[in-house]
Amino acid sequence: MRQQRIGIIMHGVTGRMGMNQHLIRSVLAIRDQGGLALKDGSYLVPDIVIVGRNADKIEALARRHNVDRWTTDLDAALANPDDTLFFDAASTQLRPALLKKAIDAGKHVYSEKPVSEGLAEAVDIARYAKDKGVKNGIVHDKLDLPGLLKLKRLRDSGFFGRMLSVKGEFGYWVFEGDFLPAQRPSWNYRSEDGGGIISDMLCHWRYVLDNVVAPVKSVSCLGATHIPARWDEEGKEYKATADDAAYASFLLEGDVVAHINSSWCTRVRRDDLVTFQIDGTHGSAVAGLHKCYSQHRVNTPKPVWNPDEPQPLNLFEGWEEVPDNTVFDNGFKVQWEQFLRHVVEDAPFSYTLAEGAKGVQLAEAGYQSWRERRWIDLEDLGL
Repeated sequence: MRQQRIGIIMHGVTGRMGMNQHLIRSVLAIRDQGGLALKDGSYLVPDIVIVGRNADKIEALARRHNVDRWTTDLDAALANPDDTLFFDAASTQLRPALLKKAIDAGKHVYSEKPVSEGLAEAVDIARYAKDKGVKNGIVHDKLDLPGLLKLKRLRDSGFFGRMLSVKGEFGYWVFEGDFLPAQRPSWNYRSEDGGGIISDMLCHWRYVLDNVVAPVKSVSCLGATHIPARWDEEGKEYKATADDAAYASFLLEGDVVAHINSSWCTRVRRDDLVTFQIDGTHGSAVAGLHKCYSQHRVNTPKPVWNPDEPQPLNLFEGWEEVPDNTVFDNGFKVQWEQFLRHVVEDAPFSYTLAEGAKGVQLAEAGYQSWRERRWIDLEDLGL
């Protein structure tokens, strides 16, 4: 089996998402399966260098996963011509400067989202990467979730007829930290540290709606900070200054209306931590992370409103599960494979930094809508 190497600088992968989804379940999984099969019959094998600030932490991580190279010196890592790809999953606040530095070093760049805190920075780094001619991408992980792949499959087959509306529910109860430890980091609830559910989640909803339903044209958003005080990792009380819930409506191309609730202050009674329901003239479907259920017009029951009697219909009946019909791999790994093929084979890759800027645009518009209590139209970014 002929192999070829690709050197990958992985920055900020000691956190939960960067370590589990990107390092372990994506890049190391590709390495451990013998590499990524290419069109010429060879296998592309990642050779990783882990970069971070805490030497003890990254050394332990490298040893635990049989990674030979690690360093706290980012400049030295970027100076190595044998490593051609830079990945960042660290702080959003630092990301534009880090990506620019990597681009200046001639590296192709791939990053977590959001690409920046503000739209101007997002547009600037997208244009900079394009002008410098480097391959660039941003993680759009939810698009390769089995549930959303099935939902898109239904759309592409014409199952819905004319699409009418989308209902999305995302979130769960994040403990405040006094009763039980919080399951999310404390910076998520401090706006001065880049926290906020609007900035975190509306960039996801942009690419989900754009790619699974129809492009987003405008937004109306109401944010809230429902929990005013929380306790940090050391058990110290702090003031929560960031939004922990967002209630957003979107107008999509084709006059499709979408509404998505995002909240870290809700207790879940639905099929999954996130669900999306599309209603159309010919059918409806609801998807979570993995499963998707559909109901065609011929299977639609005919309920009658009668508040004086218990509902006689079981409203969960009449929905059919959409079958897998294929083996679904980890969504993050799938997109890593797509981007690696883009880098070495020039295969198509749609989720560029320009697409990342669209996500920041929607988050920024969401905050503007909340402040000004009005609908905000999304302009073409010209990227």
